[in-house]
Amino acid sequence: MVFVLLAVLLWSTGGLFIKLTTLDAFSVNLGRSLLAAVTVAIFTYKKGLRIDGFTLLSSFLYAGTLTCFVYANKNTTAANAIFLQYTAPVYILILAPFILKEKFRFTDLITVFVCLAGMSLFFLEPQNDQNKLATDVFAGNIAALISGLFFGIYFVLLRHPKSLQKNPALSVFYGNIIIVFLMLPFIVSNPPEQTNSNDILAILFLGIFQIGIAYVLFTNGIASGVRSLDASIVGFIEPLLNPVWVFLFIGEKPSIWAMLGGVIIIAAIIFHTIKSNREKIAFE
Repeated sequence: MVFVLLAVLLWSTGGLFIKLTTLDAFSVNLGRSLLAAVTVAIFTYKKGLRIDGFTLLSSFLYAGTLTCFVYANKNTTAANAIFLQYTAPVYILILAPFILKEKFRFTDLITVFVCLAGMSLFFLEPQNDQNKLATDVFAGNIAALISGLFFGIYFVLLRHPKSLQKNPALSVFYGNIIIVFLMLPFIVSNPPEQTNSNDILAILFLGIFQIGIAYVLFTNGIASGVRSLDASIVGFIEPLLNPVWVFLFIGEKPSIWAMLGGVIIIAAIIFHTIKSNREKIAFE
């Protein structure tokens, strides 16, 4: 459980360190993913890194998740980016019956509608001069939603029987490699004008610790016997702490609408997670 908690705490720093860099989203994405790929490979290569079509699809979804999240953090508030990404369970509930043949229950429907209501509140905040990059906030919110969509589909594929027989690090490793190659043309055509020591330190932390080491800690925690329910509940620390770190160190304040929407989304998903687990235990 300590490993899982440490992993979640590392994940929660993503918004802060992305915003601490003066680099654009393309540069941050490339640097972070290159270091993350190397870190994950070092710790998991013994389990095999052979790729196939199914893994490649999962890798592209993982790459889309990270790329959209970085772009969202650069254009909207950290709270908006993380809360909207955490709508991923909505897409899981919708897609699981079709892909995994899981039963869609009434509580799933209620959860989806409640989360959709929470999502809508993020688009009610006023676009004025107090919003950083006000003209890009809407685009950042959309990117965060797309990140959640990619993350939801990615998670459904991870639960597919074809994924359960493979090294779980494959999609993380190849997803980061894909990001590097996708970002290269943008960097070549518009290279950063300057890079300071803070940028380098932030990228190093994001790649090695916030993604690489965090992934290793989380998978080791799960492999050591931490229940999926416990890991899921601990995981909700990430969206709660992410905007807190940004507020404490940068002073970025999320809007009232964003906070209300975030509370609705997280509360609905926590309630659904606990209720579903109880129903599963009662059935068994």
